[in-house]
Amino acid sequence: MSMKTDVLVQFTGMLPVLPLEVLEEMLLNVPPQQVVCVCRLVCREWKEVVDSDSLWRERCRREGYQTYVTKLPKDWRLFYFLCKKRRNLLKNPRADDKFKGWHIMENGGDKWKIESVDEVPLPDNTVQKYFATSYSTCRKSQLIDLEKEGYRPSFMDDFQPNIIISDWYAPRWDCGSEYEICVELLNRKKKPIKKFSPDTVVFQQWNDQKWNQMTHVFKNYGPGVRYIRFIHGGKDTLYWAGWYGIRVTNSSIEICPSVDR
Repeated sequence: MSMKTDVLVQFTGMLPVLPLEVLEEMLLNVPPQQVVCVCRLVCREWKEVVDSDSLWRERCRREGYQTYVTKLPKDWRLFYFLCKKRRNLLKNPRADDKFKGWHIMENGGDKWKIESVDEVPLPDNTVQKYFATSYSTCRKSQLIDLEKEGYRPSFMDDFQPNIIISDWYAPRWDCGSEYEICVELLNRKKKPIKKFSPDTVVFQQWNDQKWNQMTHVFKNYGPGVRYIRFIHGGKDTLYWAGWYGIRVTNSSIEICPSVDR
C-alpha cells in the first residue's frame, strides 16, 4: 500500500482520541477562523473544546489580550474576536494623506489646512500632522459602514459592543478658538439612534495651547445600528486671516469588548 493510500485510510476512518490538553494545544495553533468554521464541525468532542472558555482564554493570554481586562468576560470567544478585530475605523485620522477619506462639510475663512506638529507635541509623539481651521467655521466628517468593516447587523444587534470615540484638539496660544464634535449612531436609513454632541469648547486668547482629548463610550445603545457618522471642526474667535482656529488630529472610533473600560 502506498503512502498516499495510507493517508487516505487515516482520514476516512475513525479519528484517533486525543488527550484533551493535546487537542487544545493543537487548536491553539490553528488560525481562529478555521477553528470555528472547520474544526468545530469535526465531531462532538472537538465542538466542546472549541466552545469552551478555556481555549479562548488561553488564546487571549498568549496574544496579550488580557492585560487591560478589569473584570472577566462573560464570553471569552467573543472577547477574543473583538480584540482581534479592534482597530481605528476612521481613515486618515492624522492628516498623513492630505484630506483623503474626509468629507469637507464647511470650508470657511481661508479653508482647512494641514500643518506639522511643532512647539507642543501630542502624548503620542508619532503624530506629526494636524488639520487646522480658519476664521470661519470649518467642519469635516466621515461615515462608517459597519457591515463593510466586518460587523454584521446580527452581531451589532445581539452583542452591542462598546463603541469608543476619541479626538485630540488644541488651540493656538495667541488666538481664541472654538472646538466642536458630534458623533451619531445611525440605522440603515441613516437616521440617528444615539448621539454624542457635547457643548462647544471655547479657548481664550493667550492660553497654554496644550492638546486635549475628547472621549466618549456608547454602551447599551439598542438594536439597529448600521453606520457611525463622525463630525468635528471649529474656528478662531478673533476672525484673523490665516489658520488661527482649533487644530484636530488622531481621531478614532473603535469597536471594543464591553469589559474593556
